[in-house]
Amino acid sequence: MGRDRAAETALAPLRAAGVDLRDVCRFDTGHTRRALVKVDADTGGREIFPDRDSRVAVAAGNLAFGRIEAARVLLVDAEDPEATLAAARHARSAGVLTVLDADAPVPKLERILEVIDFPIVSRALAEVLGNGSAEEGLRVLAQGSTRLAVVTLGAEGCLAVAPGEGPVIASPAFEVQVRDTTGAGDAFHAGFISALLEGRRPLAALRIANAVAALNCTALGAQAGLPTREKLANLLAAREHSDRGDK
Repeated sequence: MGRDRAAETALAPLRAAGVDLRDVCRFDTGHTRRALVKVDADTGGREIFPDRDSRVAVAAGNLAFGRIEAARVLLVDAEDPEATLAAARHARSAGVLTVLDADAPVPKLERILEVIDFPIVSRALAEVLGNGSAEEGLRVLAQGSTRLAVVTLGAEGCLAVAPGEGPVIASPAFEVQVRDTTGAGDAFHAGFISALLEGRRPLAALRIANAVAALNCTALGAQAGLPTREKLANLLAAREHSDRGDK
């Protein structure tokens, strides 16, 4: 991040939530990444217009490798591929689980995927990898040392598959009153990682991830709808009750 007001705005809710921010990289030149987000008042769908300063980027030399070694899970995106690759490789060598958040093809993506345990990507990226088929793209993601590959489908939930020729797992989305879909993908990753750390099985982890993403869509903004454990448990219980009623 830069040393501007936008950085303080972004860091404030994390600091309030008790997130350790000691290793956030701050740059004296360049401005913190920001975006204009247009939200459809009727559907909650959004369009994002990003503004990223190339002077404010993560380099492999900025990484806190000692902190990576001490982690249980490392989440990376693909915005800075060299740093992503270095971080994921270090995590893999230290026995730390790795999760990828990617929306579009980037340089070195194939090499990054080689050291990712749980790639969770958008439908758009899966379709690129699968020549127009999200399911085929999912199978591409599940090659190598991947433990479980996941493709998020928005209002349709998600698909997942383990390596090999096993069946594709479909996990439906939750029906909620949508106000803003901004941050739904990030919330999905958070829910999945939380479930992963609790030792949940794949189908349960996907269900939790879908629930967290759905609840995050019920409030305006990327973080306002992030659920408490109580709200999450209530939504999961309602789905379970509904599923029993359908049988």
